[in-house]
Amino acid sequence: MNNHLSYLLKEIADNYGFDNGQKPLPPVHLWHPEHCGDIGMEIRKDGSWWHDGVRISREKLVILFSRILRKDDDGNTYLVTPHEKVVVRVEEAHFIIIRADKMYDKIIFTTNLGEVFELDKEHPLWVEINHETNEPRPYVMVRGGLFALINRNVFYELVDWADNENDKLSITSNGHKFELGDI
Repeated sequence: MNNHLSYLLKEIADNYGFDNGQKPLPPVHLWHPEHCGDIGMEIRKDGSWWHDGVRISREKLVILFSRILRKDDDGNTYLVTPHEKVVVRVEEAHFIIIRADKMYDKIIFTTNLGEVFELDKEHPLWVEINHETNEPRPYVMVRGGLFALINRNVFYELVDWADNENDKLSITSNGHKFELGDI
């Protein structure tokens, strides 16, 4: 990483932090720098982050990157600072849902990077079916076009909590119903 980017990342970390929710997310939607290219950033299917073929093992750095991630109208995902914007290739999803908690009429999800949010109208759940294997691939919107794959064990929990209406499973959270699929 160049010195300018390192300085910007430190500034963003100081202002917006690594604490997964205690400090606000950076206002990446307000930052519109020129595209600076491809530096070999990738989020793999298992949720791991890679740079030029090397896994990024510093969790705080990955958390910081996840906080400055944005998906644009062109369909691409970018790391964005006030002065730079670089593409990030995403193999399947931006995050992985590793936990679900049911609290009264709400379902609360936790991502692999510690981000916590409620399943609701702004964070809908959907299930895609792999037509070759007939397996469900459940996803949930996290924020700003960034979405998460729901881990299989978490999906089984959702199925366990689901209501069965006419052989269709659905869950309700925050007054909104989300279909999980056919029985």
